[in-house]
Amino acid sequence: MTHDQLQPTAPSDLRIGLLGSYGGCNTGDEAILKCIMSCLRAHRPDARLVVFSRNAEHTRLHQPQADEVVDWEGVPQKPVLDTLGSLDLLVLGGGGILYDGEARRYLRLVRAAHERGVPTFAYAVGAGPLRDADDREAVRAVLPEMTDVVVRDEESRLVLEEVGIERDLTVTADPALLLPPEPFTEQMMRHEGLPLDARLVGMSVREPGRAAEKLDEADYHALLADVADFLARRLEAHIVFVPMERQDVRHAHGVLSRMSAPDRGRILNNSYSPGEILGFMSHLDIVVGMRLHVVIFAALTGLPVLPLPYSGKVFDFARRTGAPALVGVAREQAGLLLAEVDRLWDEFPLRQDDLRNRVHGLQALARETCVRCGTLLDSLDGGTGGAQHAEHAHLSLAGPQARPA
Repeated sequence: MTHDQLQPTAPSDLRIGLLGSYGGCNTGDEAILKCIMSCLRAHRPDARLVVFSRNAEHTRLHQPQADEVVDWEGVPQKPVLDTLGSLDLLVLGGGGILYDGEARRYLRLVRAAHERGVPTFAYAVGAGPLRDADDREAVRAVLPEMTDVVVRDEESRLVLEEVGIERDLTVTADPALLLPPEPFTEQMMRHEGLPLDARLVGMSVREPGRAAEKLDEADYHALLADVADFLARRLEAHIVFVPMERQDVRHAHGVLSRMSAPDRGRILNNSYSPGEILGFMSHLDIVVGMRLHVVIFAALTGLPVLPLPYSGKVFDFARRTGAPALVGVAREQAGLLLAEVDRLWDEFPLRQDDLRNRVHGLQALARETCVRCGTLLDSLDGGTGGAQHAEHAHLSLAGPQARPA
């Protein structure tokens, strides 16, 4: 059963909270939020969706499915906690939020929901790296108390098991695999100064940081410049950098500055919705990507894509789609990387059907998360419009374990 086929139950006054890295910081996270809300709307069109946002103004403007938006960072906490206590369910995630420096912050609110008797559902979350003692302790204390925990990849399950989580962890796939594309028109292409009659190579870069701690900025800028120059020559193509966060623009300029043919490079300058970025992929011929959701969008579009695995989540997605999966992003790998992208271009016509089948399998797994969340919602009110929180705080759900795609 797909999320579109979930049958709505009787009208209810369910209040569902959504907590994640929402508020416009990252296009991939906004895609996840859009897909989760679409799932909940399909199952419970009358439920009230309450989004906990890092930038409430951005969320109100760009996520019209949200009924309420609550700032939760840098504000007095009593209104936030009061809102938590009014919920029938708190949905954590999805996306990569359980990592060093961040996990404890999200799980503080999840713990507060538990203290108020609110059931909680981890919606295809990502985990790792998790080495900080405080974050590991928060994970060990809070996740066993959650009503159900679904992770988006095997890497996340392994990270959580290493931390000491012994409860059942269901593996599905990233919610953004269910994102519908929106048109990226010829007028939008012209506005970006992009040619309509030339091959285009999409490229995605990101900043080093807690979620990408092994990246060396100068090293990978030079590496990607080599790849961009090679593809510009090999395919007589233009290189288009696709920023998913504001910081990506600076790193795109860093790669451009090291290219021998920077005139062949462009950076998308305007702000676009996740669906429009997905729609933009239809104009590309091949993608080389660091950002997970650029890689996902390319795979959804059926493009040849070379993931650059700066972290386990990208490596895991590469493995599940059958894409070349290099180990790390370092300048000494330039020869291997150029050989891989050259082979990918030549052999992709033979691999296209396999990619399509693998993506369909991952989309089916993403729908399993939606169905699982819908089952939990049904158990909470039985069609009566809401039940007592405490009776459901530790509800155990049975469901199929995901299999590798």
